[in-house]
Amino acid sequence: MIDSNASLADTQQGAAEKWDALASSVLAGHRLTEAEALSVLACPDDELLSLLAATFRVRRQHFGKSVQLYFLVNAKSGLCPEDCGYCSQSKVSDAPIQRYRMMSAEKLLEGARVAHEQQSRTYCIVLAGRGPTDAEMRAMTDIVPRIKQAYDLKICACMGLLTPDQAERLKECGVDRVNHNLNTSEEHYPQICSTHTYQDRLDTLRAVRNAGLEICSGGIIGMGERTIDLVRMAFELRELEAESIPINFLNPIDGTPLAGRDDLDPRYCLKALAMFRLVNPASELRIGGGREMHLGTLQPLALYAANSVFIGDYLTTAGQPAKEDYRMIEELGFQVTRAVEPATVCS
Repeated sequence: MIDSNASLADTQQGAAEKWDALASSVLAGHRLTEAEALSVLACPDDELLSLLAATFRVRRQHFGKSVQLYFLVNAKSGLCPEDCGYCSQSKVSDAPIQRYRMMSAEKLLEGARVAHEQQSRTYCIVLAGRGPTDAEMRAMTDIVPRIKQAYDLKICACMGLLTPDQAERLKECGVDRVNHNLNTSEEHYPQICSTHTYQDRLDTLRAVRNAGLEICSGGIIGMGERTIDLVRMAFELRELEAESIPINFLNPIDGTPLAGRDDLDPRYCLKALAMFRLVNPASELRIGGGREMHLGTLQPLALYAANSVFIGDYLTTAGQPAKEDYRMIEELGFQVTRAVEPATVCS
C-alpha cells in the first residue's frame, strides 16, 4: 500500500532541494539563464513556499532582515503628452484625477517632512510629462539641496526622458538616483506606448549612469505581457546594473486603455518577485503600486524576496495606511532602515 503522506513529503522535499540548489548557485555567483528564470515563473503553487524560502536566502545575504521605505510625492500631476496605456495621467486617459503644475518649494518641503516622519529613507519626487522643462529643472536644482539639508533624505527624481546635460545637473544639485522604468520588455513596449520608444528609455538610463547617478528602474506586471517579456525585462535591468528595482502590479484604472484587465493572482506575483530577486540578487527590490490589490493577504510573503516598499499613497491611487505596513514588517521580525534625524533648515 502506498503511503500518500510519505509520497507528498518526498515531493515537497524534492521541491525544496531544487529551489535551494538554485539559490545556492546564485549565491555562488551564477547568473540565471532565461530557462531558469522562466522555471521560477512556472513554479507550481504547491512549491511556492519552498521557492520563497530559497529566495529569502539570497535576500538575506545582501540585505539581512532590513526593509527600506520609500515615500512618493506627485509633484506635477496629469498634463502629460504621452500615451502610456497604464497611466491615469496620460493624454489618452479619462480618469478623474487632479491636474496641476509643479508644486511649490514649500509643498515639496512639507512632503519631505512627512516622508521623514514615516521613517522613509528616500523621498521620490515625480513629475508627469515627457521630460522636464527648463523651469522645472531650475525648481528641482533649487529644492533638492534644501530637502537634504533639512531631512538628510536620499532623493530619487522621476522626470521623464532626460538629456545627458539634465542628468548632470541633477547629479550636481544632490539627487542620488533617477527613476525611469522600463515597464516591460522591448518586444512588448509598442503595445503600451507609441509616443516614445523603449530605446528612448534606455538612452535616459544610460545618461543617468554616465552622470554618476544611481539607476532606479523597474516595471509593471499584468499589462498583457508574456512570461518571457517579464524575464527579458529582468535581464535588461541586470545588464544596466540597476541599484533599485520597483515592481508594480497593474492597477487597471477606469478611464485608461488598460482598464478592466485582470490577469494576475497573488501567487504569480510572488513568483515574479522571486524571479526578479534571483536574476538581480544584489539590487534593491521594491514592491510598489497595486500590491494591496494583487497580493492581498499574501503581502508579507513578498518581503521574503523584496527588501523595500513604497509607503503611503502612490501617484494618483491610494495605498494602505502606513501603520499597517509598520505592523506587517514588525510581525515578520524585520526592521525598518530608518532615516537620520533632520538638521535645521537654513533660511
